Amino acid sequence: MELRHLEYFVAVAEERHFTRAAERMRVAQSGLSASIRALERDLDAVLFVRHTRRVELTDAGRALLAEAHRTLASAAAARNAVAAVRGLLRGSLAIGAEQCLGVIDMAPLVAAFRRAHPGVEIRLSYAGSGHLVEQVRLGRMHAAFVALPGTAPDGVRLLPVAGEHMMLLCHPAHALADSSSVAVGTLAGEEFVDFSADWGARRVNDLAFTRAGADRRIAVEVNDVHTLLDFVHQGLGIALVPAPVTRKPHAKGLHAATVAGPVPDWRVAVALPDGSPPGPATEALLRLALPKPPEGFP
Repeated sequence: MELRHLEYFVAVAEERHFTRAAERMRVAQSGLSASIRALERDLDAVLFVRHTRRVELTDAGRALLAEAHRTLASAAAARNAVAAVRGLLRGSLAIGAEQCLGVIDMAPLVAAFRRAHPGVEIRLSYAGSGHLVEQVRLGRMHAAFVALPGTAPDGVRLLPVAGEHMMLLCHPAHALADSSSVAVGTLAGEEFVDFSADWGARRVNDLAFTRAGADRRIAVEVNDVHTLLDFVHQGLGIALVPAPVTRKPHAKGLHAATVAGPVPDWRVAVALPDGSPPGPATEALLRLALPKPPEGFP
């Protein structure tokens, strides 16, 4: 089994199309198809169901995909480790982050890393924490800055960075605007603006209402912080958000109150693959991001 065959396999699996995969890998489609056939012979298994306009993974293909990601990530880490011994830092670094984490400012962090290590190609993706953790688990990301309640899923370890309390935001004309503190159980009849289920703050909120034994109605579901604040400004719902969101300029004019009761903190952490140390590029990034590395960081 050759690494090149695995790279082509992953490209076809993600593109679901041989022609697009060949274009992505910058090879002739005939060569890519021959590599996939060679891989199938080597494994004695059919990896794709071929249709006229697309391909789909078979059960064997799905089983191979996760391992292929991990194998390719390990091979890249090995190359980078050897380069680091020679005093070089190169290769690629795929990272992710949820929006508005407060304790991590991604734009200056990425800029500082690129200035310090121009030989490393860095790719940053924003998404909900649930999706990011899954990308780390599958070996598609080297690290992700996330905010999740509870423990990490199998295959991922979380290095704690910081914690923030959840707070209420509402329109200044709302009945709750006279309150400096509210209990979760008293909010059951309110309409909420909240993030999609994949976001860390949403998971904290869902857990808080479950613990309080209260139901709630989400009137508006959004995928970015500024849109959430826009809807609260329009009086279309209240929101429970991490404290850093209340300090954003766009939140000016809204009423903020503390939240009492069984509300878990919103905890920022670095998600890393479990069972293997971070590569040199990941270590370099985290040392820039975290001047005081958390316990457990090498």
